[in-house]
Amino acid sequence: MRQLLSRQSLFALATAALLLAACGEQPKTSTPPTPITTKSDTGSPVTASGKTRIALLLPLSGRAAPIGQSLQQAAEMALFDTGAKELALAAYDSGESADTAVEAYRKARADGAALVLGPLFGTSATALAPLVAQGGANVVSFSNDEQAAQRGVWIMGIAAPPQVRRVVDYATDQGIKRFAAFAPQTPYGQQMVQTMESQVTLRGGKVASVELFDPNSADLNTPARRLAEATRGEDKLAILVPVAPPRLTSALTALAVAGIDNKSVQLIGTGVWDIPNIGQETQLRGAWYAAPDPAKRADFERRFLATYGRPPHRLATLAYDGVALAGHLARLKPGGDFSAEAITNPNGWSGVDGIFRFLPNGRSERALAVIAVQGGQGTVVSPAPTVFTSPTN
Repeated sequence: MRQLLSRQSLFALATAALLLAACGEQPKTSTPPTPITTKSDTGSPVTASGKTRIALLLPLSGRAAPIGQSLQQAAEMALFDTGAKELALAAYDSGESADTAVEAYRKARADGAALVLGPLFGTSATALAPLVAQGGANVVSFSNDEQAAQRGVWIMGIAAPPQVRRVVDYATDQGIKRFAAFAPQTPYGQQMVQTMESQVTLRGGKVASVELFDPNSADLNTPARRLAEATRGEDKLAILVPVAPPRLTSALTALAVAGIDNKSVQLIGTGVWDIPNIGQETQLRGAWYAAPDPAKRADFERRFLATYGRPPHRLATLAYDGVALAGHLARLKPGGDFSAEAITNPNGWSGVDGIFRFLPNGRSERALAVIAVQGGQGTVVSPAPTVFTSPTN
């Protein structure tokens, strides 16, 4: 039976572009030699009062410190809301580097942490894998970098490829068979295009054209004209534009100048559009993108704002749901069950961003809605599923 993490819901505030950047990238550092964790290095996972120790690895210093603070506050709010009396939370500064994250993990293990929530960055999560493999506590990272995922290190962030697959599936169900893409020539843009191409092929559609533009170029008109020429045809066309504001305005303007607008084609996108007031982009009206249902986040935001005097960062939901998940795992049996088998319950879990589950390979699966951009907030045109019907891989 599906587990309920929260009765609350929340409203999206910060940009999804930052979500992707924050979860997947950070200053590159060398990963220090990883010492073997032994029982003598590890404290008791249970406090003197009988609570299970749960560690939060968050960037509490450096450029991402405001995000870390928002996540920490959301975690504390979850502890209060869910009445998780079984848990003793402790926050550790994972900083901006993999080295700092490894040191934070070692401190948490020395204190006896039974489960580690965080870190935020994908490279930091990757650096923790050797420690987990040597018998350390399992990790549920807030990253959305699927390359960091592996058994023992699960990613909880909302990854981008499933967003593309979801919106392509919806467009196909609406009778659209031709697709194209206008994307920045960046690792993110290329990944989104590759995902679109594979999903369109899987659904029996055709990719008419792909234009990757220089993200630093002021001239988007030339690649937009090439796309327009290559996609002429009578059949309905959907164009993927995985571009975040403020660059989105320039991309849409270039497409419109080339004769491609929201009246002639169906524009589709990713969670980088999942921001307040996206409907102010008039050329985006009627476009579709996949993301968690924003209406379900409104209550969380209101309560967070009332408690802390400022709105939560868009990623704060991850910490909230992570703590609620830990509470459920702690109640599975005396002393809790934080094993891989418990974490990867195929029925999944329900949080403020909808249902999700962890796969054996370290990735996560989320149920996403398809949202149409309107003048105010988006309108859900295809609701997110409420249960998982297919088995995990």
